[in-house]
Amino acid sequence: MSALDPHIPEKTAQAAPPPPPRGILGPAYRTLSIGIISVVLLIAFEATAVGTAMPVAARELEGMGLYAFAFSAYFTTSLFGMVLSGQWADRQGPLRPVALGIGSFAAGLVLSGTAGAMWVFVLGRAVQGFGGGLVIVALYVVVSRAYDERLRPAIMAAFAASWVVPSIVGPLASGTVTEHLGWRWVFLGIPVLVVVPLVLALPAIRRTASGPVDPSAPPVALDRRRIRLALAVSAGAGLLQYAAQDLRWLSLVPAVAGASLLVPAVRGLLPRGTYRARRGLPSVVLLRGVAAGAFVGAESFIPLMLVTQRGLSPTLAGFSLALGGVTWAAGSWVQSKGRMAPYRERLMVGGMVLVALAIAAAPAVLIESVPVWTLAVAWGSGCLGMGLVIGSTSVLLLKLSAPEEAGSNSASLQISDALANVVLLAGGGAAFAALGGGAVGAAHAVTAGGSASHPGAFVVVFLPMACVALVGAWVATRLDPAPAGTVAAE
Repeated sequence: MSALDPHIPEKTAQAAPPPPPRGILGPAYRTLSIGIISVVLLIAFEATAVGTAMPVAARELEGMGLYAFAFSAYFTTSLFGMVLSGQWADRQGPLRPVALGIGSFAAGLVLSGTAGAMWVFVLGRAVQGFGGGLVIVALYVVVSRAYDERLRPAIMAAFAASWVVPSIVGPLASGTVTEHLGWRWVFLGIPVLVVVPLVLALPAIRRTASGPVDPSAPPVALDRRRIRLALAVSAGAGLLQYAAQDLRWLSLVPAVAGASLLVPAVRGLLPRGTYRARRGLPSVVLLRGVAAGAFVGAESFIPLMLVTQRGLSPTLAGFSLALGGVTWAAGSWVQSKGRMAPYRERLMVGGMVLVALAIAAAPAVLIESVPVWTLAVAWGSGCLGMGLVIGSTSVLLLKLSAPEEAGSNSASLQISDALANVVLLAGGGAAFAALGGGAVGAAHAVTAGGSASHPGAFVVVFLPMACVALVGAWVATRLDPAPAGTVAAE
């Protein structure tokens, strides 16, 4: 029957809905996708390669006393960069935060690579952290604005896949360059990777996601209160990490000062109800921190455990975790499939259970009769769970955020992630040292020749982290918004 038949209601005569969008590498998205994935590759190579060269740099610069601050400086300034980026991207678009972030990231690498003193090296790491914080939040805003909702899981999976090659190649390449050319070339070589993001990402972002959400609306100034809170969070996190390095009574002073700054600032920056696991956005933000903190807090001690307890070289200990990059990407790919969307909450609960089991199984290698390869398999399953969870939290956050709040809410997600890393690493390191584990920094790299540690010091780290991951499995059951609506970030 003709669509012009007067007996047919007007609704039935309307055109069919538009076809679903092509993939993230389709003509409309190809340049943007390649550009922003190259940005993630830049960050991934830095994270996996620089840590290997860090101990050699600290020894040559006679700055082993400041070694831990080379890591904490990155984390603390990245927290401030995240909040600033969220504010900036919501009001003026993500183009400028991405451009400044990439530039700062590269400048920090050059500053560290040319440093003649350890304090200059630490300053370079701080500049890198600020740039990294700007970039990571702005990329979330790009995804929110430029990609159809059905494509967001796929681009998040691509971000996760971008870590696979760096996680395998980065430590080996960094070790080779450090041994034959010197540690400085590890830092000075990575900025070459900036060329591709600058050429591809920035023009594509300008075309698809630049400017405010509503260009006709009057410009809104930055929220100075959130900026002050971000400074308080950064300072508080730095003080806590400083206190965790030295278990003396005097360390209580920076610890109390850090907590006094941190707690009220975090309450003002994260969605209301986050720490009560209120349904919807607050639980999404909380789950991101719980998952990341438990996982990183445990992973940081695995190379040290393998070196000091099972006699592996630092390179072999690092490669025992290489399988994790592949399985993490696989988990992220699984959650990106459209047919999995109705089961997303179940996938996330299962993912957190896998993480908890992997962390609980890790100290089994303290028993001499347990093969070391079993840890690689267990950790690979935990990384599979993390791929399911981390990708899904990013997708849910953008789904629950209004376009004009995507930046601020993305900043909340990243703050939860980074703060949980800081707090749980500090707590795990303090417990480890208290049980005779020796000095532990917030570093992921482990140098050769470390002294043997008491096995119980490792157990007291892994088992609490496994319990934290189990709490995350419960939080994952509360991600659906309450009937009354979702609470947005303050």
